[in-house]
Amino acid sequence: MSNTGWATALRADATEPEIDDVRRAAGGDVHAFERLMRRHNRLAFRTARSILRDDAEAEDALQDAYLCAWRALGGFRADARFSTWLVRIVINEALARRRRHASAQVIPLDSAVDADGRHAEEWMQDDADRRPDHAALRAEARRFIEAHIDRLPEGFRSVFVLRAVEELSVEEAAQLLDVPEATVRTRYFRARGLLRESLARDIDLGLADVFAFDGERCDRIVARVLARIV
Repeated sequence: MSNTGWATALRADATEPEIDDVRRAAGGDVHAFERLMRRHNRLAFRTARSILRDDAEAEDALQDAYLCAWRALGGFRADARFSTWLVRIVINEALARRRRHASAQVIPLDSAVDADGRHAEEWMQDDADRRPDHAALRAEARRFIEAHIDRLPEGFRSVFVLRAVEELSVEEAAQLLDVPEATVRTRYFRARGLLRESLARDIDLGLADVFAFDGERCDRIVARVLARIV
C-alpha cells in the first residue's frame, strides 16, 4: 500500500502523529516505535495484567509482545486500528505465557462468561476461596463497606444495619426504633439506594487507578524493549 493509502486507511481511527509514527516504525524507525509504545503502554499493560494477574509477568509479556509487533510491523494491515492490532498481540502473548505455567488454570477469554454469567461467578468464587490472602481481602472489603455505611444519615443507617446486617424483620426493626413499619420500609429502601450510589461512585473513581501504570514502569518497559531491538 502506498503512503497515501496508509494515511487514508488509518485516518478514520488515528491522529496524524499516529499515522506518521506507524509508517515510520514500519520502515525501521526505532524512535517512532518508541512513541507508539509510550502512547499505548497503559492499555497494553492493563490488558496483559488482566490475564496474568501479576505485575512482573505482565511486564515480561508486554515486552515480548512489543518485540513481536516490531518484527511484524511490515505486515500490519493499515485498514485496521493500530491499537487493536497491538493489543491482540499482547493478548496472545499473555495467554501463551499463562498456558506455559502448569499451575495456572487456562480459561479462554471467549468462553470465560456463559450466557447468564453463572460460570464466571462460580469461577471467581472458587478462585477467591483458594487464595491464601482471601481473609485479608475480605477484611479490606468489609472496612470499605463499613465506611460507606457510616456515611448514611442517622435514621437510615440504623434501619439499614438492623435490616441488612442483623437481618431483622420490618416489624422487629420498627419495634426497636419505635417508628412505623412503613417508615422502616421507606428508610431501608432509601438507605440501600444511597449506599449503592456511594459505593458505585467510589468504585468508579478508583477504577482510574486500578493496575497503576506510572512513569517509572512505562520507562522501564520501553527501555528494555529498545535494548533488545537496537
